[in-house]
Amino acid sequence: MIHIRFDGRSYDLAEQEADLHVHWSDVEIKACLARYFDVHPDCLSVYVVDRRPNGDLLIRPEAVYG
Repeated sequence: MIHIRFDGRSYDLAEQEADLHVHWSDVEIKACLARYFDVHPDCLSVYVVDRRPNGDLLIRPEAVYG
């Protein structure tokens, strides 16, 4: 399962739904999601790919502190 927080919304996608594979690099995952959401890949440049112990992915904007 892939959980992404993008553009103020949360999405839960199956790997097949996004045509994405969890073993890909962060760059490949972000590029695939950019295609899925039909946005320029730079829109996801500040996003973090968090690989959960159960194999799921959480893709979210990088947290800013301070």
